[in-house]
Amino acid sequence: MALEQSQVLQALTAVKDPDLHKDIVKLGFVKDVRIDGGRVSFTIELTTPACPVKEQMKEQARAAVMQLAGVTGVDITMTAQVRAAVSPDASKAPIPGVKNVIAVGAGKGGVGKTTVAVNLALALARMGSRVGIIDADIYGPNVPIMLGLQGQLGTDGEKIVPPMKYDLQVVSMGFLTSDDAPVIWRGPMLHGVIRQFFNDVRWDNLDYLVVDLPPGTGDVALSLSQTAHVAGAIVVTSPQQVAVADTRRAVAMYEKLNIPVLGLIENMSYFACPSCGHESDIFGRGGGERLAEELGLTFLGAIPISEPLRRGGDTGMPIMLADPESLAARAFVAAAERTAAQVSIQSFKTPVIPLKPVN
Repeated sequence: MALEQSQVLQALTAVKDPDLHKDIVKLGFVKDVRIDGGRVSFTIELTTPACPVKEQMKEQARAAVMQLAGVTGVDITMTAQVRAAVSPDASKAPIPGVKNVIAVGAGKGGVGKTTVAVNLALALARMGSRVGIIDADIYGPNVPIMLGLQGQLGTDGEKIVPPMKYDLQVVSMGFLTSDDAPVIWRGPMLHGVIRQFFNDVRWDNLDYLVVDLPPGTGDVALSLSQTAHVAGAIVVTSPQQVAVADTRRAVAMYEKLNIPVLGLIENMSYFACPSCGHESDIFGRGGGERLAEELGLTFLGAIPISEPLRRGGDTGMPIMLADPESLAARAFVAAAERTAAQVSIQSFKTPVIPLKPVN
């Protein structure tokens, strides 16, 4: 009896996405099934190129189909198509050229939020995603420094064209002011520039737009929630109790703004001696992970403190590029994979909870 496509699809129902908890056939991941004698070929289209279990799913699919009678070989092509987040609020139109907005915030300053935002964006780009970054820390725009990017914003006659650096599309208040000029603005002006960064920029087919927010729970986060549908927020903390306490407030803010919290990242989690490898918990390791567990949030990863990581931010060559095999860079890759997984999970949800009023 000739092998049929329905048999192949039935066999593939045994392969389940570990994050979405459904099989890859029901999720619509299996494409272009072809049968040529005993050889079977098909494509598995995932929801992100940063899927951490891509190879595992590929081998599970191969094993499942090979068990069918008459199959002599299986050819699998792995691709990805990032799903766009859809807002339940009809008043928020999609940002042209952007599929998913990811906010990166912190309850307090000094926890390395911008370092995390930049290296997370670079990690996502390295894995094959199209990524942009908005430096929304209006009072302290440091993204251009960390990327070694200078210059002014250009236009195409209609919209702002974001400069490119390291495969990232970048917009920052730092392009609009001199290095030593303070930005002394009230709330309405902040809201205006945030709207401009989203709606007046020619974003080019982005899977993820990372937004580096200022620390705390102020006007910019509120403006972000009113301007764009945010797929989710990452909250950065350091291990100390004072940072963890402020992180709890930041999480509460995002919940009040109806922005899903994708998870927590603990930066400066520990120091690994470059000579002997011994790990020292300088700031009291584990505070962020314990808080994530307490709040029922995903712990996205622990980033070690290191001199090369600091140096990379100061010289415009982030650790993801300067030393991609370093402990810190591998931690950012793992955090990016978990972030992409959480964004995918959010894209399959259809929220019906009305937006919460902001007092």
